[in-house]
Amino acid sequence: MSTPQGIEPFTPRTDPAALTDLRTRLRATRWPDAPDAAGWSLGTDADYLRELVAYWAEEFDWAAQQAAQARLPRFTAHVGGLDVRFVHVRAAAGSRGAVPLLLTHGWPDSSWRYRKVVPLLTDPGAHGGDPADAFDVVVPDLPGFGYSQAPTDRILSSIDVAGLWAELMTTLGYDRFVAAGGDLGSHVSRYLALDHPDRVIAVHRTDGGLPVWSGDLAELTPQERDWFAQVAAWGAAEGAYAAIQRTKPQTAAFGLTDSPAGLAAWIVEKLSSWSDGDIATAYTKDEVLSLVTEYWMTGTIGSSMRMYHANAAIDPAQLARRVEAPSGFALFAGDVVRPPRQWLERTTNLVHLSEPPRGGHFAAFEEPELYAADLRQFVRPFRDSTA
Repeated sequence: MSTPQGIEPFTPRTDPAALTDLRTRLRATRWPDAPDAAGWSLGTDADYLRELVAYWAEEFDWAAQQAAQARLPRFTAHVGGLDVRFVHVRAAAGSRGAVPLLLTHGWPDSSWRYRKVVPLLTDPGAHGGDPADAFDVVVPDLPGFGYSQAPTDRILSSIDVAGLWAELMTTLGYDRFVAAGGDLGSHVSRYLALDHPDRVIAVHRTDGGLPVWSGDLAELTPQERDWFAQVAAWGAAEGAYAAIQRTKPQTAAFGLTDSPAGLAAWIVEKLSSWSDGDIATAYTKDEVLSLVTEYWMTGTIGSSMRMYHANAAIDPAQLARRVEAPSGFALFAGDVVRPPRQWLERTTNLVHLSEPPRGGHFAAFEEPELYAADLRQFVRPFRDSTA
């Protein structure tokens, strides 16, 4: 199938001078002190970061990482006045009835989240699956994340991005599609289903978002009330980043845009605390630095954080809307603030709920086989709904 009009191929390029500058900055890092044996208890572990930064400066091969990324075809589409970069891979040759699938990432990541899982979804027959489960996969970088253009005249919320994604899928020739995502991508997928119900076949999410409830807590089940308490405790212990990004993201952006070690500290702390297991076993150094270097080279940490500010201004009435599109959830064992079934049934048309035994907040990257298998299973009953 030919590329739709207005869609241009895109290959990320890096100026060699930018790599030289990066290594110079890394070697000149001014390190803070840290208490003995603090580990990750106060934030990013100093010993881990020193080792990572040394590897980044002296051994990490960014060119090899970009070459590996280029194996997934990327494109540019001009939607909503912005240049949106996205991965687009059609189902393997010979696949029949491939379902269009729109995958939306969260923070602090990019299309990086789905790089391992795309081949499993577009060509399941080559990876031990049923060829009939194939998808056409679209993975955009959120505006101001990765390689997508950041708006300078406004800050986009999840509602705004859902509108852009509907336009993108129209441009690609997909009238109806499945929306899936996690973190901010869960939020965007939810609004796609709410605001474009004629377009969205079904919604698959790896989290239920943070709870919003304006009624009497006595109306909730004991499991829901317990979850609300767990979320509050998690926010008190782990939510400082979100408070900053909702209120004063620009202040943090100055330091994180200027210091690669500081940027790495901000991102790897989330990879550590939100993933399943120890960061050193969940990811290789190259995998971590592939993500962090993308943020550094694109200078997008500030624009990515601003989305929290826009989402904080969403009308609570929007947050309380119930999703009527068929909804599925894969709540991975190592993820944070996992909602109970009762809450998912209250807030969505729940037709599928699984609890994979491994994987955390970045499940599609951590456990791509489990993620792909769950998504295939969820979508099977809706494969005749693309017309």
